[in-house]
Amino acid sequence: MSYFPMFIELKDRPCLVAGGGKIARRKAETLRDYGARVTVAAPDVLPEIRAMEGVVCLEKQFDQSDLAGQVLVVAATDDPEQNHRISQACREAGIPVNAVDQKEDCSFIFPAYLKEGEVVAAFSSGGQSPVVAQYLKEQMRPVITPLLGELAEALACLRNALKQPGMEDMRKKLCREILELGLDMGGVPGAEQLGEMIKKMQEGGDNDGKNEKAESEPGYAEPGAGKSPAGG
Repeated sequence: MSYFPMFIELKDRPCLVAGGGKIARRKAETLRDYGARVTVAAPDVLPEIRAMEGVVCLEKQFDQSDLAGQVLVVAATDDPEQNHRISQACREAGIPVNAVDQKEDCSFIFPAYLKEGEVVAAFSSGGQSPVVAQYLKEQMRPVITPLLGELAEALACLRNALKQPGMEDMRKKLCREILELGLDMGGVPGAEQLGEMIKKMQEGGDNDGKNEKAESEPGYAEPGAGKSPAGG
């Protein structure tokens, strides 16, 4: 059965990486880049890991007590049996666990992903073929650009500023128009241009409101109502 795709908030949340080698370093970097408070536990830890800002190193063998308070765990030791034991302990404790290259011991997997600002696109083959996930990532690289991240940030600000009752559909349409305009012109539209587009949207909303009010008043008739058919 396929893995369920889900994005979770890791900022300031404790995550454990068991292992101190190259794979452990990559996993620790990924978790740290998403704001997690990372602890690495292993008897031998690479100097690059010890030098990582914000990462706590416990130069010791993994112990089940290391799981206390962790929201997810990566088993990345060079011993498959140890990774299996870590996975079992995590499952018993109800903690999501990824055991590197041991799909049967994983309750979650790391996808291939692209990240630009807050825009993240993730690709997975369900652990069957990393080559497929990497292929999808490379195919989407021209789409997930720094510009897309900048546009998403600008649209988030506009979206919050335009939260007016009854304007949801128009706001979505405006945001789509701004996104397409930005992609076409290769940059975030300027303040003056955005102001004109917002004004146009608001004027359209006002006109719609006036029409709805008129239609609700007694005696209102559709344009042309009551006229005889042409030639009649």
